[in-house]
Amino acid sequence: MAPPELSDEQRQAALEKAAHARRVRAEVKHLLKMGTITFPELLERATDDDLIAGIKVGSVLESLPGMGKVKAKRTMEEHGIASNRRIRGLGSRQREILLELFG
Repeated sequence: MAPPELSDEQRQAALEKAAHARRVRAEVKHLLKMGTITFPELLERATDDDLIAGIKVGSVLESLPGMGKVKAKRTMEEHGIASNRRIRGLGSRQREILLELFG
């Protein structure tokens, strides 16, 4: 399947939108790493913000102070959270478990 034909203006707008989303997600992960926002606050923001809701759970966990790639992956595996799961896709039980662990 071929990508849709976009005009130069549409292509530029799509590139700007994607760059904005990456900046927002990187900023949120940085705030989490610095302790400026907490994990529960991030989940709360995700309910109203589609850009934050689209961040992968593994990426968020890796951004928590004291967590690295290995601990984040192990935590997700222990609790049945798929590696490609995004914040918006967390089930209620998964959300509860993560809040217990990191809330």
